[in-house]
Amino acid sequence: MPWKEITVMSQKEAFVTAAIQKETSFSTLCAAYGISRKTGYKWLARYLDGEGLAEKSRRPHLCSGKTSPEIEDLILNERAKHPTWGPRKLMRSLENQRYTDLPCKSTIENILKRNGCIEPEASEAATPYMRFERARPNELWQMDFKGDFAMVNGQRCYPLTILDDHSRYSLCLNANSGTNYKEFLPIFTRVVEEYGLPDAILCDNGKPWGDSHGGITAFEVWMMRLGVLPIHGRLKHPQTQGKDERFHRTLKNDLIKRRAFLDLADAQAAFDPWRREYNEERPHESLNLDVPAKHYRPSKRKLSECDKPVIYDSGARLRKVNYKGYISIYRKRYFLSDSLIGEYIQLNDCEENVVALQYGQFEIARIDLEQGIFVSKRRSKVT
Repeated sequence: MPWKEITVMSQKEAFVTAAIQKETSFSTLCAAYGISRKTGYKWLARYLDGEGLAEKSRRPHLCSGKTSPEIEDLILNERAKHPTWGPRKLMRSLENQRYTDLPCKSTIENILKRNGCIEPEASEAATPYMRFERARPNELWQMDFKGDFAMVNGQRCYPLTILDDHSRYSLCLNANSGTNYKEFLPIFTRVVEEYGLPDAILCDNGKPWGDSHGGITAFEVWMMRLGVLPIHGRLKHPQTQGKDERFHRTLKNDLIKRRAFLDLADAQAAFDPWRREYNEERPHESLNLDVPAKHYRPSKRKLSECDKPVIYDSGARLRKVNYKGYISIYRKRYFLSDSLIGEYIQLNDCEENVVALQYGQFEIARIDLEQGIFVSKRRSKVT
């Protein structure tokens, strides 16, 4: 004799049949079938009402919070335009375009995940971190060359980038053929003519603005003459210029690795609209999803007003840098820089047997006169 299959449905039917016959008390019957009296009455009521005993879906008939297909398509289309933007940026961008009735960030994230737009690894990597910034625009600029890349014509492009530390505003994104000073100088001059001068500028120790041996470059001399403090990051520590490095990563992910560039002109033609979008449309996480343009304003310190010869107070102890880049103190010569040839340096006593060298508004080095050696070559503004 074959075994009779026992299913949930057959159990329900047996319970209802026994309940209708009323040969056993309802409580005892529920206990025998391992269900509560509430469940037992529910099964019996459904059976007597002709609804059947099959389980009903618990999903609500109407879901007032469900995102409409039109809004979901809007979100996915915006993501297609900006494949690297996350839920918060997409939400703010659509709000800036005057769209309303948008879902919350978590719903947008679910929509992106459901449509294969966000990998699980990307979600895990998106962790918050501490941010530090200058208090106002133009207090500090960060400047660097992004890593070069090959173009279709066989040449390489070296993107020059300058970023305002406070607002993250991109002041310059220029397609260069190299990192030499001759090509860099007119580009930087154009930037400061448009945006004014910063109080300080941070860059690495490489050419054309740095010297890994601690020497003073022509760029640094020019900056100090303009009243701008040149700052260099620590050797082999690119995180010192963290904001510009982050800008480079965004540029690479959003633009450079997504297309090929024929030549420098083609690269610049792509850089210009991307930079405008970065400054004026792309919501920035560190700015509470504002755009950088909302937080930036040009400097009032104009290049034409600041580019003047260095003048010292009367009575200052001065030494002239000779034709080989040396100054002489107590008949001992100290090499400063070829870039300072013909310039005057002020001597200031700062502690016993130590003299500070000042160029314009800036201290550029300290010398221990007893030992005849430099004890510091750090640049700082004299208060």
